[in-house]
Amino acid sequence: MVFTPKYRRKVFDGAILTRCEEVMRKVCTDFGAELREFNGETNHVHLLVHYPPTVTLSKLVGSLKGVSARRLRQDFPDHINQYLWGEHFWSPSYFAGSCGGAPEAMVKEYIENQKRPD
Repeated sequence: MVFTPKYRRKVFDGAILTRCEEVMRKVCTDFGAELREFNGETNHVHLLVHYPPTVTLSKLVGSLKGVSARRLRQDFPDHINQYLWGEHFWSPSYFAGSCGGAPEAMVKEYIENQKRPD
């Protein structure tokens, strides 16, 4: 999955990405899913999630984005308010692709190689 902040603002730094990963791991656990890989750049995040067939993708995405937006705004209000205004943190869209045909190791390597900001 790939999520971008509203207006594709460059809101992420190393500390915010680390906190975002922690929050998203917890949300996945609550859904019985596993966040297998996470990384990002200043204006988007990549997630490799293994989730059971009983989980609705749209509900998982909604929770990942909703909970992370709330927690990041609570933890980093001054920084985030420099880049985003109003109530929205994430863009309403997202990319979700299945990697059933690609080896999981290749997808993990791609996500690991994303340039993480300092």
